Amino acid sequence: MVRSRSRGSTAVAATAITLGAAAFAGIAALGSLSVYVARKVITPTKTRLEDVRVLGCTDTTVTLSKTLDTLLPGQYGLWFSEGAGHAKLGAVVEVGPGYVVRELLSVDHGDLASATRGSIAGWFYLDPDELGFPHGEVHIDTPVGPAPAWVIPAATATNRWLVGVHGRGVRRQECLRAVDVARRCGYTSLLVSYRNDGDAPPSDDGRYGLGDTEWPDVDAAIEYAIANGASEIVLMGWSMGGAICLQVATRSTHAHIIRGIILESPVVNWADTINYQTDASHAPRIVSAAARHLIGSAWAGRLTGQSVSIDLGRLDFVARAEELAVPILLMHSADDGYVPPYASRALALARPDIVTFDEFTIARHAKLWNYDADRFNDDIGGWLSRLP
Repeated sequence: MVRSRSRGSTAVAATAITLGAAAFAGIAALGSLSVYVARKVITPTKTRLEDVRVLGCTDTTVTLSKTLDTLLPGQYGLWFSEGAGHAKLGAVVEVGPGYVVRELLSVDHGDLASATRGSIAGWFYLDPDELGFPHGEVHIDTPVGPAPAWVIPAATATNRWLVGVHGRGVRRQECLRAVDVARRCGYTSLLVSYRNDGDAPPSDDGRYGLGDTEWPDVDAAIEYAIANGASEIVLMGWSMGGAICLQVATRSTHAHIIRGIILESPVVNWADTINYQTDASHAPRIVSAAARHLIGSAWAGRLTGQSVSIDLGRLDFVARAEELAVPILLMHSADDGYVPPYASRALALARPDIVTFDEFTIARHAKLWNYDADRFNDDIGGWLSRLP
């Protein structure tokens, strides 16, 4: 009997050890995944995800694999050959099983005929020269060093400036789509770069701050605008650029001359966005919570590469809605696919007194101009004309 109990105890102990080891391995795996997610959120990407197959092209068309982006009506950029090439795409002309044929408006650079993969982008214009307006390049004296920016003057002398702030993983070319309507409304456009975007100098840690560290670079751009005659500023931000603009509006010493904010596909609350992207990758929600904790913890810098933690609560403008004091034009698409519109809707509901909300249906992320340029321009032009 004693021998039997001993064998049973040994079996129980072995089972407990096995289960404990499995649990430890599971916890370790979740921890590693959480660190991976945290690092991915704050680390600038150097290569563009090429999720579209290039199936062929002629002088006037290009055939692509069928995706939500390649099916979108409108006009878009196509990056290909690992960023070495760029083309401009027009309307969809044919849809078949597994493929989409679109108008090929131009090949700006690269050999599209030899390309096999690419990605659809909201970038359409690559240089202010394409707009046909006078312009110049200047350098803004930011806390991390001189950051290049484009100035596109209004048609006549003005004290009104629109400061354009691009999103995560792209550059100031993204903002060129708003120059025409801004100029028609009497605004000089200042399209800026900021730390770690590939144009401006990097920060010490080379990590994004999701708006919490980038806003002083945009604030420096406002100082430049003031020094060159601006007395009224409208901020316009795409995606993470929207998060940066909201930080400027609530933390800048120049907030008194900010007359309004235009937000296109903005990150209004980073927790929603990180949760959404984690869910899309089919990871447990606990991974998102852990990643957000790492990003916001000073001790986790050795894991994430950050030199300073990010205050995600300070980036939540649903919770901080009452602190906003200027008119906001907020545009977001229900099918964004990258930054969910939940927080934008919540902000619009919380502050109907200052927020004008236009929700698109199928324009995807940061592609509202591309999908419907007339609606985009009418929204902005009409809103600017109503500003105090």
